[in-house]
Amino acid sequence: MKQRESAALLRELVSIQSFSGEEHARAAFLTRFFNEREINTERTGNNLIVRNRYYDRSKPTLMLNSHLDTVRPAAGYTFDPFNPPVSDTSVYGLGSNDAGASVVSLVMTFLHFYDKPLPFNLLLALSAEEENSGADGMRLLWQQLSDEVQMAIIGEPTGMKAAIAERGLLVIDAEAKGVSGHAARNEGVNALYIALEDIATLRSLSFDRISPTMGEMKLTVTQIHAGTQHNVVPDRCSFVMDIRPTEQYSNLEIMEILQPKVKSRLKARSLTNRSSATPMDHRLMDCVRQMGIESYTSPTTSDWMRITCPALKMGPGESARSHQADEFVLINELKQGINGYIAFITQLAKR
Repeated sequence: MKQRESAALLRELVSIQSFSGEEHARAAFLTRFFNEREINTERTGNNLIVRNRYYDRSKPTLMLNSHLDTVRPAAGYTFDPFNPPVSDTSVYGLGSNDAGASVVSLVMTFLHFYDKPLPFNLLLALSAEEENSGADGMRLLWQQLSDEVQMAIIGEPTGMKAAIAERGLLVIDAEAKGVSGHAARNEGVNALYIALEDIATLRSLSFDRISPTMGEMKLTVTQIHAGTQHNVVPDRCSFVMDIRPTEQYSNLEIMEILQPKVKSRLKARSLTNRSSATPMDHRLMDCVRQMGIESYTSPTTSDWMRITCPALKMGPGESARSHQADEFVLINELKQGINGYIAFITQLAKR
């Protein structure tokens, strides 16, 4: 019954357009879903908060979180992403895999435990604006929940493997300044050469602190632009760095390390996309080990970077399908997600 009900719920969600910042209809639908079961919801913007029946502020709280929003559909869809074909084995449509399957699996898990006594509270937090790192998603929600939540499971498509760490993201725009001149007379100061020297410096740069879970921090120059025409020495050259930090360095620290080493001016697009890692001695990690769940470091970011408590990222579906045309999740993966979450929380409650 749970499998049929979960597939039907996911198909309903997929049919409701929910681009980042436009999640109101999906939030309203889920509010009605819980109200029909006489479960109260709290809404902050397009974010939903639902607490278990025997919620006790004196107990620690486990937050179950996934996001309601989706990216916009890729151009290659062969069907209407909001009205996909029905299959006995899969649920198709935009956001079915990322992260509708996690949303539905966490909802079903929450309902399973709703009126059962546990040594901790369950709080279901369905957040908005995850895909665009918006200010009105988990950033807003965490201001309300940070004093209440002690640990979290972040639902994202991981094949129900446990991501015990995820790299952050720091995108830096760099600009080298020179002096323009005529190329034939070798005039001016070539900004392109300055940028190339800086890039060489950055390529050879090593960071001393190595993460036990994530290894070395990754820095890659991914874009470069200079010049207006062939015979003019460029007085500006811009390039872009994609940095995947570990928990060993804050984004601000990285900026403070890099700027003195180069002549180009560096500007971070955002300093908030930090890395995350679960403490090795935390009860969440004990549970992963006891259950023999495969663990790994995730190369992608999630709402984990918006919260400050220990967490795991784990959910049904496969990350490789996210944001692709003709997105889908297998119905068996939904079953795997629900059963996996229930088993994990049951084990966690024994500690």
